[in-house]
Amino acid sequence: MMEKIAGKIVTHEREFLGTIEFDVTTGLITNVKEGLDPNARQFSDECVIFPGFGDIHIHAREDVSGKHTYKEDFLSASAAAINGGVIHVADMPNNPVPPIDDETYTAKQALTKKAPIHITLYAGIGPHTKPLTNKVPYKVFMGPSIGELFFHDNPSLEEVIKHYHGQDVSFHCEDPEILIANQDKPTHETRRPKEAETIATDFALYLIEKYNLKGKLCHYSTKDGLSKIVEAKKRGVNVTCEVTPTHLMFDTEMLTETNHKWFQMNPPLRGREDREAMVKGILDGHIDYLATDHAPHSIEEKQKGTSGISQLDTYGLFVTYMISKLNIPMTLIAKICSKNPGEFVAPYLPKHFGKGVGIINEGYAANFSILNLKKPVEFKKSMIKSKSGWSPFEGFQFPGSIEAVYYLGKEIHAK
Repeated sequence: MMEKIAGKIVTHEREFLGTIEFDVTTGLITNVKEGLDPNARQFSDECVIFPGFGDIHIHAREDVSGKHTYKEDFLSASAAAINGGVIHVADMPNNPVPPIDDETYTAKQALTKKAPIHITLYAGIGPHTKPLTNKVPYKVFMGPSIGELFFHDNPSLEEVIKHYHGQDVSFHCEDPEILIANQDKPTHETRRPKEAETIATDFALYLIEKYNLKGKLCHYSTKDGLSKIVEAKKRGVNVTCEVTPTHLMFDTEMLTETNHKWFQMNPPLRGREDREAMVKGILDGHIDYLATDHAPHSIEEKQKGTSGISQLDTYGLFVTYMISKLNIPMTLIAKICSKNPGEFVAPYLPKHFGKGVGIINEGYAANFSILNLKKPVEFKKSMIKSKSGWSPFEGFQFPGSIEAVYYLGKEIHAK
């Protein structure tokens, strides 16, 4: 059965008024043409049809142990994603039973089958791990984080990484020795200083280059470190980087005694100069992904000082802020929210996704994130679908809203 939608379409290459035809049975796009077909579902000129958004850095918390599903699980994470206009996610491996070999990875993957959207899983790299039999993306925590998958020093990390030659590896860049040296400082931000990220970046880039990795640096936050990534890209190092909504909107000048614990995360908020450098990094084409690092914890855990921010529910709403307030061109939005995340997960997608996700073209998945840029919305606690039940954006007035979400040709809603 064929369906059509029409309106303003934005891809990573251009903006145009057009019509998309897709097969609801296969879930794939069959035709894209200029002009508005009167027989199509029409979206008003206030709306923009993007290729479906992908968040390639979340913590859904579910594993075979079930110990952390009170924070989140694959169903609630999917609901939060759809609520945020996101149609595929990639889940991190720092679980009580981490997916670090064929057996544990397959067991966790089986749990994702109940999800209404596609979930890509990272495998963990930790002391003594080796690559899996099948091709998967990997995540390495260079310093202490939530869970036990981290390294205490760089030599032990390199000893393991050398087995992952040519693999797809994402790095959490915080130098373990600097974190240990600053562990008694008075605030979370001073305990995890900028130098921890920038020095870890040097070592991550060294590993990526030496072992021919397809490298990605997660949740990037420092101006000096970003300049190192830019230089590495110029000399041909195969590296990309993410930025989170919180590092684009907030900085340490905005912290108060009241909100401090809610904005505690790793890496922490930086100063205004670093925040502005992240925005400029997007505009200059140096930052490759908008990724939330969605890290749901209970309200009680946050009040006790646990690091991590719940923000998958507001992904698409934040995109309207980026367009309206940060003046990010919509083609750039399509690149960092749709095309690049789609390319990242492409090697790990099932065949029924056709040519892939994140692009509006014949043969690609009929996944669309449709935003209304002229319909403001105040985000309220009652709108949260994540089990965490809280958001740093509660009470924030976003300049736009989410009009519709399509996944494999069908309009879907957060449950």
